[in-house]
Amino acid sequence: MSTAGHQIVLDGRQTLTVSGVEEVESFDENTIVMITVKGTLVVRGEGLHIEKLSLDGGDLRVEGSVDSLSYEDEGRERGGLFARLLGG
Repeated sequence: MSTAGHQIVLDGRQTLTVSGVEEVESFDENTIVMITVKGTLVVRGEGLHIEKLSLDGGDLRVEGSVDSLSYEDEGRERGGLFARLLGG
């Protein structure tokens, strides 16, 4: 994993700012999956939408009702991640 900066700021469960984002793997109004310098971060909630995305700077801003933030295990295959997300 990179030593680049990675920071998460959640303001009132309505505005989420994440730095150190390398890629947004998938997103919809309930789940956002992103690859960060510290691993795969999954954001779950309701009415989620990406307000700002700057991959040059690695910054992402999400608006909506955030219910959970979790890092997925690095050893998992991406197909396994999608199977869990879509399979419930």
